[in-house]
Amino acid sequence: MSYRNFTLETDEDGFALITWDMPEKSMNVIDMTVMEELSAIVDQVAGDEAIKGAVITSGKTAFSGGADLTMLEGLLKDFHIKRGKDAEAAAKALFEGSRKLSQVYRKLETCGKPFVAAVAGTCMGGGTELALACHGRVVDDGLKMGLPEVKIGLFPGAGGTQRVMRMADAQQGLQFLLQGRTLRAPQAKQLKLVDEIASSRKLVAAAKKMLKAGLDPVKDWDKKGYKLPNGKVYSPAGFQFWPAANAIYRRETQDNYPGARYLLRSVVEGLQLPMDLALQVESRYFAKVLQTPEAANMIRSLFVSMQELNKLARRPADQRPNRIRKVGILGAGFMGAGIAYVTAQAGIDVVLIDRDQDAADRGKAHADELMGKAVKRGRASEEQKEKLLSRINATTDYEALGDCDLVIEAVFEDREIKKTVTENAEAVMKSRAIFASNTSTLPITSLAQASKRPKNFIGIHFFSPVDKMMLVEVILGKRTSDRALAMAMDYIKAIKKTPIVVNDSRGFYTSRVVMTYIREGLMMLADGVPAAMIENAGKMAGMPVGPLSLGDEVALDLAWKIVSAARKDLGVKYLEGPLDNILEEMVVKRERFGRKNGKGFYDYKGKEKSLWPGITEVTGQPKPAESFNIEELKQRLLVMQALETARIFEEKCLTDVREADVGSILGFGFAPYSGGTLSYIDTMGTPAFVELCKKFTRKWGPRFKPNRLLRDMARENESFYGKFPPKTEQSQKNAA
Repeated sequence: MSYRNFTLETDEDGFALITWDMPEKSMNVIDMTVMEELSAIVDQVAGDEAIKGAVITSGKTAFSGGADLTMLEGLLKDFHIKRGKDAEAAAKALFEGSRKLSQVYRKLETCGKPFVAAVAGTCMGGGTELALACHGRVVDDGLKMGLPEVKIGLFPGAGGTQRVMRMADAQQGLQFLLQGRTLRAPQAKQLKLVDEIASSRKLVAAAKKMLKAGLDPVKDWDKKGYKLPNGKVYSPAGFQFWPAANAIYRRETQDNYPGARYLLRSVVEGLQLPMDLALQVESRYFAKVLQTPEAANMIRSLFVSMQELNKLARRPADQRPNRIRKVGILGAGFMGAGIAYVTAQAGIDVVLIDRDQDAADRGKAHADELMGKAVKRGRASEEQKEKLLSRINATTDYEALGDCDLVIEAVFEDREIKKTVTENAEAVMKSRAIFASNTSTLPITSLAQASKRPKNFIGIHFFSPVDKMMLVEVILGKRTSDRALAMAMDYIKAIKKTPIVVNDSRGFYTSRVVMTYIREGLMMLADGVPAAMIENAGKMAGMPVGPLSLGDEVALDLAWKIVSAARKDLGVKYLEGPLDNILEEMVVKRERFGRKNGKGFYDYKGKEKSLWPGITEVTGQPKPAESFNIEELKQRLLVMQALETARIFEEKCLTDVREADVGSILGFGFAPYSGGTLSYIDTMGTPAFVELCKKFTRKWGPRFKPNRLLRDMARENESFYGKFPPKTEQSQKNAA
């Protein structure tokens, strides 16, 4: 029997080698055809007496990227279409459709023949669940194994919750599931999720050796008298573990994520049942999660949209690909050094320039430090470290920029300094090279005035720390050319970041919105809200940190510089408020700059921090906490950011709903469960959102006044994704 996605060959020992190699795909993914073929293969293996066992491996360098989520999108569309006619039948169809993969894996697990997964490289999601369903697992030392479904609003729904918690230590297993962590081979073995580690060349041989040794085709949990390795849920040990696990879950998620919530329920209830019933419980909760707006929004933003942006959906189609050989970086401070590191990591040569050699060398030392940590953790070799460092030329000599394809300035947010380095660089750059500014707030068009070739001038805004933050914001000046944009996009793809493209304005998108979050925290201080309550409200709303903490991280003196620059540029149009007074008191009068000098709204001692007791000296005594509604405080913080995004969209600084949502989550951590700032509005509905803005305007002032676009959309009950659907590859072809 022949298959499209698999080949099956049987050797003289009676062991079948099943090779998964999907045609025309760089990575094996699980779709309907894979499920159907895998089910047929299990039947073939089980029904052929000549086959004594089977090895499943990949014909590609990686095992599997997991399930194709467009399957789930299709299931959900059918569900919503059918629900209006027959809600019960629609729910049943969704349940049956969403558990097909789980049933295939269970059939494999109980077919009576032993299966071994021989896994090399990446093994994610449904691929990991396939490996766990097998009776043995051999992996190579390049393994990256994970169940990342919680990161996109779901949970492992093909047996992952049940098998992990029957194989691994309870605490480590639950952390693995709830955090969506990626494990290396030694970690996976220590967790008992894999049995052996072998070299890539010997994987299949090691798997067959396991079969020859007499691998049991019946899992422990399918045998009579099976006892859970971590003990019963309702036992003295269970009473110690599970309430604590629930408390940690609440602390980490604030119960904002249905995927994580029902994962925990699935685990607790499933561990009290035989495996078949446990898998049914898992499937029921999985179908329930699928129906939540949080899951739909997170899948759309953090999977579909992010994939499209990573494939450079906004790159000018008529521009030829750029081969970037060398990049110049002006400024070897923390930001410039970080850009140098990720650029060299991508195999691109770097010229790292600062005003003196010591400063340039310190910038290169940052890459040395990061690679040193990678070597210690076993994620890089000394040879790789030396190779990366050899790509970075730390110097003071601008002449070294002569053969650079792209030059990025990452100096202080000071127009004069930026003007000077722009002129110095352009004096030696080749004519077709592109110049980029890593400014976070200053309009690109105004900075391009220092350039003799503004068509080659663009903004490339990185986030700190550069090696960890995945977003890069590309800013188009009024005269920026498509060629410059193509170069920026190709560079961002090379360094494996996610790009969004915005038009020029003060603060662009991310900096402008994140400042409203910080500002709203300061306005709450001025309103008498206790500082601790403000911080807790931010985290309860789904933000990674509270607004005061973020203000410290961004640096209060930088916020003061931005406010001062805006005041200078806007002149009489600038309206002063409590924000100005608090920042001036903190920065100018008390020299509390934030984490950078160990004192801001928090006092810092190493990695430890605590709220500064003197906040009340700046803001006055707070009102009692019971004077405020915590739900309203949470809404204030989220609504303000979403409202500012809608204003930026109306101004056409933002032009793509995908970039608004993905940018808000990756750039400043806007509540991921919402799907992003515009998805937050769409989920609430524009009429309800506008009414809430009006209520807050009456209560807290005109900064909450809804803009015209929102008011017009509310009248027509329009959504952002309905009114401004993103251009897909197919729609662009149709338009052409």
